[in-house]
Amino acid sequence: MLALLCVTVLATSQGRAQNSDQRTAVSLSGSAYQYKGSLGSDFWKWDRNKYGPGIGINRYLTSGADLGLHLGYVKLKGSQSSSTFFNTGVVNVNLALKLKLNNGWALKEESVVQPYLLLAPGLAFTSREGQVRGRNIDENKTYFDAFGAAGITFRLSDAVGIFLQTGQHFPLNGNIDGEFNRDANKIDDRYLQHTLGVTFGVGKPKDTDADGVPDRKDKCPGTPAGVKVDANGCPLDADADGVPDYQDKCPTEKGLPTLEGCPDRDNDGVRDSEDACPDAAGTAALKGCPDTDADGVADPNDKCPGTPAGTPVDANGCPLVVDKDSDGVLDSLDRCPDTPAGARVDSVGCPLAIDSKTKALEVPVRFRTNSTTIDRRSYPAITRMVRALAAHPDYNLRITGHADSRGTEEYNQALSERRAEAVKRYFTGKGVDPNRIITEGRGETEPVVPDTSPANMARNRRVEFHFDYMPAATPTPPPTPQP
Repeated sequence: MLALLCVTVLATSQGRAQNSDQRTAVSLSGSAYQYKGSLGSDFWKWDRNKYGPGIGINRYLTSGADLGLHLGYVKLKGSQSSSTFFNTGVVNVNLALKLKLNNGWALKEESVVQPYLLLAPGLAFTSREGQVRGRNIDENKTYFDAFGAAGITFRLSDAVGIFLQTGQHFPLNGNIDGEFNRDANKIDDRYLQHTLGVTFGVGKPKDTDADGVPDRKDKCPGTPAGVKVDANGCPLDADADGVPDYQDKCPTEKGLPTLEGCPDRDNDGVRDSEDACPDAAGTAALKGCPDTDADGVADPNDKCPGTPAGTPVDANGCPLVVDKDSDGVLDSLDRCPDTPAGARVDSVGCPLAIDSKTKALEVPVRFRTNSTTIDRRSYPAITRMVRALAAHPDYNLRITGHADSRGTEEYNQALSERRAEAVKRYFTGKGVDPNRIITEGRGETEPVVPDTSPANMARNRRVEFHFDYMPAATPTPPPTPQP
């Protein structure tokens, strides 16, 4: 019997023990039977055992219960004398409810030791031969069988379970030994059954992702086909960085999920294998190298590392000489990059401001109708402007003539120009360089008030003044070398 069980274990080593994945299991067993009845008792007398085979099919119901159909055969024998003996073949067919104690309450469902109780009503088919005090007792008869047992299954692996079980059969009204004189309760014949067997699953467990780990145990049920997994069904991760090997671009080095499992020791977001400066945090655009002055040239290649922010540079990181408005201030430092050509500027490229006291001298000069003669009352104001030009040799003066709206536009335009020239002559007569005086006429186009009254027209007949800096000298380009 032991040899039979060993062969069975080896033959079924590729199967699976019964569980929630494989709900059907088959068991093969061998049992030792011990009779007790009118002719005596063999209970617990191991030298009086009668042996027989058994087979069963079981169906998983819940973690705490299985339902099974069990068949067993034995030939029970007994003798008191040559005239009183029996030889009874018994076939037991029982529907078994197995109550498992490894249901998660005290023991886990997959524990190695799995105790259980068995309640198995059924039928006992008997075929009896023999004599009782010389009388023939041959008879075939079927009895209702009440069978109860307790057992332990030992889970050897996911493939095999071996069980030991002991129980007692009560064939109701059964007369196994053929004795005519019966007890009033008619249960004087019964027998113990001690069983050793093996159970293995039938079919394959459900494995949705086909990784060899049943769904019930699979902690990563969506693993792509062909990916190697561990015992829990999760993809292998040799460097334990949280990135599965099949997705890990650096499977032998612990890295970061954001970099597909590759390391980044300077934490700049560029994997070390692609980082030209792996020990100094930089930018991806510069292959992981830093750019301290933010000029777009990596520090290792920057020959002018202190370039001011925003300065255009060449490939070596050195400033380009750029002065778009030609005011002598590089665009990188120029706060007024669109200064008009020739304007005098300060150190940051913005136009120089005229002294406020000089600006206060810009008082208009009035004229009579159709006249270019300066009112004598304006001489003091003009004289003060002459002195300001003398005090500020870097200033020039713009004189703009205006007229009221009487007359044609062409006449008034010419009149406004003559008024400006008349005032310029006054300045040049006082020794002011004519190159420092700029004149222009605006005709009737820029009245200060509407020409709706003689007083308003008098205000519009005027010359206005505007001090400014002398234009900066235009740089002379270097001569072109001659061949």
